[in-house]
Amino acid sequence: MDASPTFNAAYFRSRGWWRDETLADWLDKVASERPDQPAVMASGGNLTYGDLAERVRTFASALQRLNIQRGDVVAVQLPNIPEFLIGWLAINRLGAVMQTVHMPYGPREVEHLLRHSGAKLCIALSRAKDQQPARNVDALRPRLANLHTVISVGEKFSAIGNFAEMMDQASGTAFEPPPVSGNDHFLQLYTSGTTSAPKAVAVTYNHFLSNARLCAAEFGVRSEDRVICLAPFTHLYGLYVLKLGFSAGATACLLDVFTPAGLINALATFSPTMLFGGPAHIAPCLQQKLFDSVDLSRLRVAVLSGSTVPPALSAAFEQKLPNGKVLQAWGMTELQFGACSRPGDSSAVRFETIGRATPGTELRVADPGGAPLAPGEVGELHVRGCSLFGGYERNPEANQASLLDDGWFRTGDLARMDEFGNVQLSGRTKELINRGGVKFNPVDMEAALSAHPAILQVAIAPVPDPELGERACCFVILRDGESLTFDALKVFLEQTQFAKFTWPESLVVVPDMPVTPTRKIIKSELVTRYWQSRQD
Repeated sequence: MDASPTFNAAYFRSRGWWRDETLADWLDKVASERPDQPAVMASGGNLTYGDLAERVRTFASALQRLNIQRGDVVAVQLPNIPEFLIGWLAINRLGAVMQTVHMPYGPREVEHLLRHSGAKLCIALSRAKDQQPARNVDALRPRLANLHTVISVGEKFSAIGNFAEMMDQASGTAFEPPPVSGNDHFLQLYTSGTTSAPKAVAVTYNHFLSNARLCAAEFGVRSEDRVICLAPFTHLYGLYVLKLGFSAGATACLLDVFTPAGLINALATFSPTMLFGGPAHIAPCLQQKLFDSVDLSRLRVAVLSGSTVPPALSAAFEQKLPNGKVLQAWGMTELQFGACSRPGDSSAVRFETIGRATPGTELRVADPGGAPLAPGEVGELHVRGCSLFGGYERNPEANQASLLDDGWFRTGDLARMDEFGNVQLSGRTKELINRGGVKFNPVDMEAALSAHPAILQVAIAPVPDPELGERACCFVILRDGESLTFDALKVFLEQTQFAKFTWPESLVVVPDMPVTPTRKIIKSELVTRYWQSRQD
C-alpha cells in the first residue's frame, strides 16, 4: 500500500477495492450460474443457492406488503438459523437496513437499541429457553413510535406476524425489487453497551463487501468450501463469515447456538473445510477432549478471533487438524477484519500475532500524540482503509474521540508491530490497571497463567483499593478435579519472570465467567459478582 494514500471513495475504486456490489448481486450470480450449489446446511435441512434466492424474493415481497422501503431499519433477533439469512437478504433486497439484536438481550436492552435506530419492524424468535423474544418486543410497541410490526419465527401469536405464514401467503406473488447501490447502508450494528447513547455503526455495501471479498482471497475461500461459524450472526464476526462465504459462493454450515457438544455434532454432520470461532469455543472442547471423537481431516483452515488467543491453545488445536492450519485475525465492528495471519505464515506468526493488515487496510502503532512508533514499541493501534466506517450515528462525542483528521481511527487496542507488519496485541487502553499511579496491562500475564495446569480460564481485573486506588485480582475457573491456592499461584508466578508490581494480589476461584453475547469476558461484572460480594 502507498505510504500515505488519499483514503476516499475515488481512491478505493481506483484500486479495485470498491466495486459497487450488493449482497443481492452476489446471491443472484451464484443462483444463476450454479442454482444447485449448496448454500446452507442446517440441522433442519439444506438449501441450494436457487432455493435461497427464491425464498429471499418471497420474503422480500412479504416485507414490501408491510411497507418496508429503502432506508428503513428492520431489527433481527434470531440465532444462527436459515430464517436469519433469508430475513437479512430480503431486508437488503428492498434497500432496507438490518439492525442486529443479540439473543441474550431482554426488553430493557432491546428498547434502548430499537429506540436509537428507529426500527420499523422486528423479526424475533418465538421462544428461547424460558423467554419469548417476539412477545417481549411486541410489548414495547406502545413505547416505540416507529415500531409498527413484530414477526415471530416459530410459534404463532395473536396480533404478531408469523414468518412461515407470511412466506406461504407471499409465495408465487410478483416482486419488483427497487434499485439498490453499493453506496447504500445495509447494516446497523452496535459496538458495545445498550445505554441511552449507544455507539451505532452504519456501513455501506462498498465498505464491508470489499473487505470480505479481499479477505476471502487471503484465506483461500473456494466455492466448494463448507464454512462453519461459531459466533452469533447478530455479531459482526458472524456476519463477516457469512459474507466471506457468499463472496465465493461457498456453503454456510449453521450451528444455531454454540455448545461444545453441539459443535462436535456439527463437525461430524457437515464435515466443514473452514472454521471461524474464538478461544472460548475451542478451549472447552480441548479440555474435555471432544475433538478426539470426530474426524477433522477435511478442516483446512481454522480462524480464531474475538478475544486474546493463547499461543498454547492455537498449537493444541492445530495438533488436532491433520491437514489444517490455525490462524488468528483481528477486527472491529467499525471496520470488519483489519488484520489476519495467512495459511502460509510460520507458526510463530500464526500463534503469537494477529498477522498483518488485510488488503485495503493500513495499520500503525502510535504514541498518545498520534506519532508512529518504531517496530517493537507498544502504543495504540490505529487503522484506516476501504472498510472503515464513516463515523458513529448521532454520537459526535465518540467520533471526536476516535476519528483523526487524516483518516485514522483510534482502536483503543494496545499493540506492538514487527518490521514485517505483524501485530501483537497487548490489551485495551481501557483495561489498564492503575496501581498507585503505575499503569500496566494484564493481558500478557493472563496468557502466561492460562498455561497453569490447574487453570481452565483466567481473567485479571482491577479491584478498588483505599491506598493505591486499584489492585489486580486474578479470577480463575479451575479444571475438573483441580485446586489452587494463592500461595501456589505465587510459586508459579515466580517462574514467569514478570515484574512483581504486575502480579495479581489476590485469587478468586469462580464457577463461571460473565461474558458478552460474543463470549468476551466482562471484567467489571466479574468484580461486581465475585469480588464486591466478598467485601460486603
